[in-house]
Amino acid sequence: MKFRPAGIAGAFLVEIERQEDERGFFARSWCAREFEEQGLNPRMVQCNISFNAARGTLRGMHYQIAPFEEVKLVRCTMGSIYDVIVDLREDSPTYRRHFGVELNPRRRNMLYVPEGAAHGFLTLEDNSEVFYQMSQFYTPGSARGIRWDDPLFGIEWPGEVRVVCERDRRYPGYARSAP
Repeated sequence: MKFRPAGIAGAFLVEIERQEDERGFFARSWCAREFEEQGLNPRMVQCNISFNAARGTLRGMHYQIAPFEEVKLVRCTMGSIYDVIVDLREDSPTYRRHFGVELNPRRRNMLYVPEGAAHGFLTLEDNSEVFYQMSQFYTPGSARGIRWDDPLFGIEWPGEVRVVCERDRRYPGYARSAP
């Protein structure tokens, strides 16, 4: 696997390395040893799938607070998404910056989201499916969110936001949110 820094401290784009032959190709999409060698959290305890029927569906921006902060490894397995992370770690050199990238099954790229970053995405196609590996179990009492359209972060979503659930719509702006 190839690990490329993703503009937020501790975040990486992860790309597979194909071993091709007449049958097609083989590639590793997860290896705890390789993640650990990169200094990344190799603990993954839960996998989730998010299916989104309509283009323009926005999910985010979600995170969990201590002691249940989580790493996410995100991959789009069908359709395409614009995946965004926002650094919420006050001691980070990239505090309050965001990074966005298109994930899709043609590229087979993944985004490693470090602990302390909020995460969300916008579907760019109908019938988009996202596969997450998580370092922490979902803990409802520690789940938090911030506004996907908070002007503090200036995220430029590459399409019209058409579908947002009520919970995500009610999240406060970051300045008003509390741990």
